[in-house]
Amino acid sequence: MKKVTFIHGADLHLDSPMVGLKHLPENIFKRIRESTFVAFKKLINSALEKKVDFVVLAGDLFDGEDRSLRAQSRLRAEMQRLKENDIPVYIVHGNHDHLSGTWVNLDMPNNVHVFSDDVEVKTLIIKTGITVNLYGFSYSRRHIYDRKIDNYFKQDDADFHIGILHGNEAGSNEHSNYAPFYLKDLLDKQFDYWALGHIHKRTILSEHPPVLYPGNTQGRNKKETGMKGFYHVSLNEFGTDLTFIESSDVIWDETVIDAEGAQSFQEVYQLCQTSISQYRQKTKGTLLTLFLKNVHLQDDNERNVLEGELLELLQEEERQEDSFVWIVDLSISENLFIDKDRLKNESEFYRELFETAELGHPERSLTLLYDHPLGRKYLTSLTEEEKKHLLEKAEKMLIRFLNQ
Repeated sequence: MKKVTFIHGADLHLDSPMVGLKHLPENIFKRIRESTFVAFKKLINSALEKKVDFVVLAGDLFDGEDRSLRAQSRLRAEMQRLKENDIPVYIVHGNHDHLSGTWVNLDMPNNVHVFSDDVEVKTLIIKTGITVNLYGFSYSRRHIYDRKIDNYFKQDDADFHIGILHGNEAGSNEHSNYAPFYLKDLLDKQFDYWALGHIHKRTILSEHPPVLYPGNTQGRNKKETGMKGFYHVSLNEFGTDLTFIESSDVIWDETVIDAEGAQSFQEVYQLCQTSISQYRQKTKGTLLTLFLKNVHLQDDNERNVLEGELLELLQEEERQEDSFVWIVDLSISENLFIDKDRLKNESEFYRELFETAELGHPERSLTLLYDHPLGRKYLTSLTEEEKKHLLEKAEKMLIRFLNQ
């Protein structure tokens, strides 16, 4: 039976600066900064342990077009490990590490095969004599909006055909529409496997043949939640076996705690501690966004301590933990009933207040923040859920202050 095995990884983002996290304790921040390298080493270790025929890396190996020397050096060291075991590597570069960037180059071992900016075919003959054609291209510049898929042409001189594409499925508005394609475009090529990159969420677009994004190997912000990793692929004449292998050293996650039954600060605190223990994973770090809802403390002092000191208290207990669960964001929502109709009838002021809130344009209030150079560079746009939460929180805060 004809068979090949390989690792499919993508979006390593080696040496990502982890923007906005420098305020964390030094030991935790260093762990996070190192996490992209730790995840990549797990990928290489798996390739060696499973003795795969080759490795495919589908774009954005480096986080930036400058390709830091630290990232290049670590990549080269891992590529050398593969070379010593006769495992070739096939690489396309994406929008983050495109070929027009400026960097001081470190040469890679000769087992590393990088695709040029034109779609090309690289042929591999593995030890068993089976022939594999790999098709792909690297980004010549950061923004590629052309339908590069139209330049993939199957050459019928191999046992297996694998397409490598760093791009976006057309019609999806969640990501930049780089090198767009429709699923039908890929299926029409009649390849045996499509190794995709660019989307950081693990997604299988098709099972027969496999067309999939493995996601990135390490989450880098609170929108990239859950375990990240790569695929071990076993491809034969009759089908494909896919095994997802986890690689994250630090996991981003979020949880909601309903504190409706909590009568005191101590009870709210205990609820948080219980939730944190549930998210703790041995040998891994966790960065947790915690939504605390339906809080209703009668005592003003306890309420002030909750809002001013709970986060610091929860974080203090995690500073020296190897398997830390660090609360990166704590959102507290009070169980404050507002009879809007009654207040509108009683006061013209309240009527105008609620009507203004219902218009729902928090962007106007945030204009100064987002217009700042640093804000434009690092802040992401608010989701609809985040906008709604901001408005609700502001509304309840105003009502509470007005009724003191």
